[in-house]
Order: sequence, then structure tokens, then C-alpha cells
Amino acid sequence: MSSIPTRAPEAEPVELVKGLGLFDSTTIVMGSMIGSGIFIVAADVARQVQSPGLFLLAWIFSGLMTVTAAVTYGELAAMMPKAGGQYIYLREAFGPLSGFLYGWTLFLVIQTGTLAAVAVAFGRFLGFFFPVVSPKNLLLNMGTIEVFGHRTPLTFSSEQLVAVLALLLLSTVNIFGLRWGAWVQNIFTTIKVGALAGLILLGVYWVTRHGSAPATHPPLWSGVSWGVAPLTLVAVAMVGPLFSSDAWNNITFAAAEVINPRRNIPLALFLGTTVVCTVYLACNWVYLRVLPFYGTPTGIGPLERGIQYAAEDRVGTAAVQVMLGGQGAGLMAAAILISTFGCMNGMILAGARVYYAMARHGLFFSSVARVSPRYRTPAISLAVQAVWAALLTLTGTYSELLDYVIFAVVLFYILTVVGVFQLRRTRPHVPRPYRAWGYPILPALYVVGALMVEWALLTHKPLRSVAGLAIVALGIPVFYWWRRRRPEVHPL
Repeated sequence: MSSIPTRAPEAEPVELVKGLGLFDSTTIVMGSMIGSGIFIVAADVARQVQSPGLFLLAWIFSGLMTVTAAVTYGELAAMMPKAGGQYIYLREAFGPLSGFLYGWTLFLVIQTGTLAAVAVAFGRFLGFFFPVVSPKNLLLNMGTIEVFGHRTPLTFSSEQLVAVLALLLLSTVNIFGLRWGAWVQNIFTTIKVGALAGLILLGVYWVTRHGSAPATHPPLWSGVSWGVAPLTLVAVAMVGPLFSSDAWNNITFAAAEVINPRRNIPLALFLGTTVVCTVYLACNWVYLRVLPFYGTPTGIGPLERGIQYAAEDRVGTAAVQVMLGGQGAGLMAAAILISTFGCMNGMILAGARVYYAMARHGLFFSSVARVSPRYRTPAISLAVQAVWAALLTLTGTYSELLDYVIFAVVLFYILTVVGVFQLRRTRPHVPRPYRAWGYPILPALYVVGALMVEWALLTHKPLRSVAGLAIVALGIPVFYWWRRRRPEVHPL
């Protein structure tokens, strides 16, 4: 008798492993938020609002909005602790298309464009210590190319080389295991939060020793005529603070790897955003007490240029120079190097989990859904993310792309918060280990505040806002193309 061949049992699919505790999760929230923005965007905010009081109000409102959104997201995170985070929430609340459009924009511009910008900032401040690292030190120059009226230089500088190497190094570290990425995040977040705390304490000490002159520090509400116009100015100016505080949601992307996610993710979101937004407000108070608010673009030195016209918008550097003299610039450059390095690591670790989740649903390249059998990380997703971010670094257009999608990013936040209302209505019996604080009042207030920001952007930056929506809309035909391919779909 001939034996009937038996089919070998299929190997169990390799899955991600749970390895992030509460401290790891909190440092991912904080470390992804703190980049170079807190040291730079204050100048642009000051130029827009033209009042010290409105300046602080922009930071207060943006902080309240950030924390409110974070504690609202906590309900969704505890309800659906899966890889992909916000992509999953939008998919479950409004259908696969809305989730895909978020993931598409995240990969195309939001996450990778931010990584490119932060990586170049890392290279720029490294140039303070090693002048050979400079945008002017061209390693390759092939002229320029014009696409749709936009001239893009075909150059490759030493600064870009450092940015690309930093992206590749941190992506490789994260491929080698979740704990490697977590250790880097814990170390660098602890250092940079300590550096910001040092800046605040130094500022308090300096103010107690030197006081402030009324001529140098005008009344908080000088130049303000109350009405709709000042609030509109604050809404537009909040874009800088909001995006200095952005990426707090990155921990939700890695939810499948968090230990006890139903408790730790909501707690990490609250702790991380509250600490960072408080530190940001304190830093800007220090800027106001150490530097004049008003200044002149042609002034010599930080006291003449003020916050509004700090050299190259480096308000943090100007403040430290006033307090410590010449050595302040070097200390601030070192702080920003540490800050940007840690920020890149957190975003690299988390972002790759979204594309992994999309691939598992058949909405991205199938190979991106693979988990390394040895390291238990989404290695291919990390590599794809690194390559695209590096390409954006080389084009030099990442900053403009980010400016275009600001409107869309806020819109995705609004939709996700609205998703809490939607899921409470459509899935009332699904277990919710954590429920959003102040529901429905706080989430509703966030939506109202965010809609005000959107309205201000539409009225003050209409072309860029519409262009951002166009980038999102390009994902619609891509979504249906992926759906027609119908690859094997793996449940998360």
C-alpha cells in the first residue's frame, strides 16, 4: 500500500512581543514630543501675536488641547491595544478608508517628513562642534530640477549625509530588538528632560538675581484690543506650539508591545503630555523674563533682537547666552543634539508599527507585515520607513510638505476624538477599561478648539491647507487599488 503524504503543519506566524513597561511608554510619549521646536518656534509665535500675553496664551491653549486629546485617546488605546494605534481607531470608527488615508499621509509626509526635518536639525547642530558638517559643504552638486514650478536642488551636503546616517543608525538599532530602541529612548529622554529642567531652574535663578526692567519687559497684554481678531491670531500662532508638542500619540502605534496596555498606555499619555506641556510653558516664561519680547531684525546681540527676531529663530540659544555668556551657545547646541536624537528614535520605533498594521490588513506591501523571527521586530517596515525618510532628507522639500499637511493632521486628530463618540454609540457594550476624562465635555471642547485652529488656517493659509487636503485625497485611488489586489489579510 502506498502511504498518503501528509502535509507538514504550518509554522506559527512570528508576532511582536510585549516588552514596553510604563516608564518605557512614558519616555516614548515625552521623547517623541521634545525635538528642536521648543528652542525655535517661540520666535514665530511672538511675531504673529505681537503681545507677550497672547504669546503665553498660545502655549497654554496648545498644552490644554494636547493633554485633552491625550486623555481622550486613552479610552481608544485601552479599548483597542493593537499595533497601529490611531490608524486602528479611525478604521474601526469610520471604516477602512479613513484609517488608510491617515496611514498613507503618515507614511508619505507626517512621520517621515518630521523624521527628515529632525534629522537635518541634528546635522545642523552637530555642525556647531564640527564645522565640516554644513549645508554649504556640498559633496555632490548636479544643479536643480523644476517640478510644477518648484525648484529642487540636486545636491548632497555633509549635513544631509549626517542626517541620513543618523536615520539609518537608529533604524538599525530598532531592528535589533524592541529593548534596544527602548533603552535608547529612556536614556535620551531622561537627559533632555533634565536639560530643559536645568534651563528652567537657571532662568528662575537668573531672574531672582537680575529682576526685570519695565522697559525691557512690557505688560503682558500690551497692544491687545480684545475681540475676535486676537483670538484668531492665537489660533493661527498655536500651530507652532501644537506641532512642537506633536507625536505624543506615537505610543499608541506600538500598543501591541506594551505590557498591560489597558492601564499603561492611558497613564503614559496623561503623564507624558502633562509633563512636557508644563515644561514647555515654563521654558517660554523663562524666555519672556530673560529676553525682551519685542526686537529688531537688524539688532546686534540677543537683547536687541529679542524673542521676535532671535538669530535664526534660536530663542533658546539666545536666552542661555544672556544668562551664561559665550558658553551658552555650545550648551544649547549639545541639548538640541540630544533632544533631536531621542526624538528621532521614538518616532522611528513607533511609526514603523503603523505601516506593519496596514500591511497586515492588505493595504501596504505584504513584506512590510513580516516580523523578524530573530529580533521580533517589524524589520522590513523599519527599513522602508528609513529609506523614504532619507529620500525626503535628500530632496530638501520636507519642511514645505509638513507645512502643507498641518491642516490635515489636525483634521485627523479631530476625527479620532469624534471616533470616541462614534464608538460609544455603535459599540456600547465593548469593554472600556479606561473611559475618557470629562466625557463628553472635554472631548467636545477639544473638537471646538481644533475646529477654530482649522478655520484660522483656512482663512490665513488657504492654499497650503487645500494643498494638504489634496495630498490626503491622493490616497483615495491608492486605497481602492490596494483593495483590488486583495492579498491575504492577517487579523491583528
